[in-house]
Amino acid sequence: MVPPFHEQLINWYDTHGRKDLPWQHDITPYHVWLSEIMLQQTQVSTVIPYYLRFITQYGDITALASAKLDDILSLWTGLGYYARARNLHKTANILVKQHHAEMPFSIDELVALPGIGRSTAGAIMALAHHQNHPILDGNVKRVLARYAGISGWPGKKPVEQKLWKIAESLLPDERIANYTQAQMDLGATICKRNKPLCLQCPLNEDCKAFLLGKTELFPTSKPKKEISIRQTHWLIAQSINGEILLEQRPASGIWGGLWSFPEFDNSTELTFFSQEKLEVNPQEIQQQKQIRHAFTHFKLDITPYLVHSSDIYQKIDHNKIFDWYTIRDALQLGLPAPVKAFLTLLE
Repeated sequence: MVPPFHEQLINWYDTHGRKDLPWQHDITPYHVWLSEIMLQQTQVSTVIPYYLRFITQYGDITALASAKLDDILSLWTGLGYYARARNLHKTANILVKQHHAEMPFSIDELVALPGIGRSTAGAIMALAHHQNHPILDGNVKRVLARYAGISGWPGKKPVEQKLWKIAESLLPDERIANYTQAQMDLGATICKRNKPLCLQCPLNEDCKAFLLGKTELFPTSKPKKEISIRQTHWLIAQSINGEILLEQRPASGIWGGLWSFPEFDNSTELTFFSQEKLEVNPQEIQQQKQIRHAFTHFKLDITPYLVHSSDIYQKIDHNKIFDWYTIRDALQLGLPAPVKAFLTLLE
């Protein structure tokens, strides 16, 4: 007789599961929360150095709440999906003010916090509080869809609801933390999106997708959309002393809250934009090589213009939206990855 789902998973985890990830040492609700947010749509290998830097700088919720958002975004630069960092800061401040700087012990209270959905809340409850709650991140969706033979794209509500019901029905009576980690590990290392290692999987005797010989069909892939290409232009103004002019982007939207180069729609606006709006007197204008930056839903083609100004440092007071920085100081700010790369080249 085939052992129950949870028993097979936990037995596999005891031998093959990951037990030495940085957030698995000194497990606290704060560490689980931070790692789960960083791991959203991001691979473990990418997250590890960011996580280590983050907890070194912000060792607990109080330290995170007290930090400047600019400093948090600076540490986050390159990890992408910057709304995650902004929500971490918002939530830390709520926890300090309303929860004595502690993560709530209730899943409903967790889900009410910015940036924490049902799956992240379930992970905090299971991994940190050892309470029986399911999770449904990308890896677990794939494992359960294949195991139960659930077709359809998990991003569709009816499919997701089916998977939640299955996840709830399979919960064990004990060792919930190990069980939860086992699901994530199995999805990441065995039940992979492409070329799953089915012969090494502890669930293969019961897995419907494997028994049908159609693991590649479960779960159904997200419907493809045509990736649009957008255009923008950067004004990279550099004063005679080498300072660079940067603009802080609005809190919401692309690169929200990060510092970037001022943007304009087309090259004909360059002179007006630099002289009238930013009070920069161009001495020499050099068009740079175009940059393509890929987002999830579109690609952005950026044409940079390096403008050498005849001015010495000019303080611009537009509610601190624009300001001049040395390149060294600029690299300490929260910057989009292509901005940081360009500044590094300039340096």
